[in-house]
Amino acid sequence: MSGLAIVETPSPNFNARDAEISMIVLHYTGMRTAQEALDRLCDPVAEVSAHYLIDEDGTIHRLVAEDKRAWHAGKSHWRDFPNVNSASIGIELVNPGHEHGYRNFPDAQMGSLIPLVAEIKARYGITRGNVVGHSDVAPARKEDPGELFNWHALARLRLALPRPTRNLVDPGWSDAGFMLALQRFGYDIDDGPAAVTAFQRRFRPEMVDGEIDRECCCLLLALLLPQPQGDD
Repeated sequence: MSGLAIVETPSPNFNARDAEISMIVLHYTGMRTAQEALDRLCDPVAEVSAHYLIDEDGTIHRLVAEDKRAWHAGKSHWRDFPNVNSASIGIELVNPGHEHGYRNFPDAQMGSLIPLVAEIKARYGITRGNVVGHSDVAPARKEDPGELFNWHALARLRLALPRPTRNLVDPGWSDAGFMLALQRFGYDIDDGPAAVTAFQRRFRPEMVDGEIDRECCCLLLALLLPQPQGDD
């Protein structure tokens, strides 16, 4: 991996893939310290892992080789992928999460994440729409990396979809119409309010209330257009 210093911290928690790599899933650890998170991700009893963990100081740990299936997403779904683990690279970001004092992701951490995502994305030809958060692929269960994660830092480098900012038009959808469009975009809508909340965490983090409104409709319509309508 060119230019990135990687600390090898092997986890035994992996198995063989049964799909080609086509996604990157970002997480926060949701634990009080990096060591606590590493201990859990490397504990065979826990049966969880990720390919990479990035500490708040920017240190990158490789836990599982990319050609192996890490156990990071759990029960999940995105677009045509009912088993996200098999098709994805999982990256954990050290952050205490909503349960233990959720906070911003430091510049040093983002400074390591950005080139790592860029290399992985280029290596496998991953589209921007398939660089997602854990809450995107498991909205009923997860809320990470959450509303404080700086998606814009990735989007401005074309590493993730931008928040739409241009040509916003109200499509006039009913709530049911919005949910169908949300499913078309990629979300599992079995739990409707959770899916709306996950969409807001990702694309309107300043107001996450789980309620469908005109702004949500405008943002989603723009995301469904052939060219993303954001500052990218």
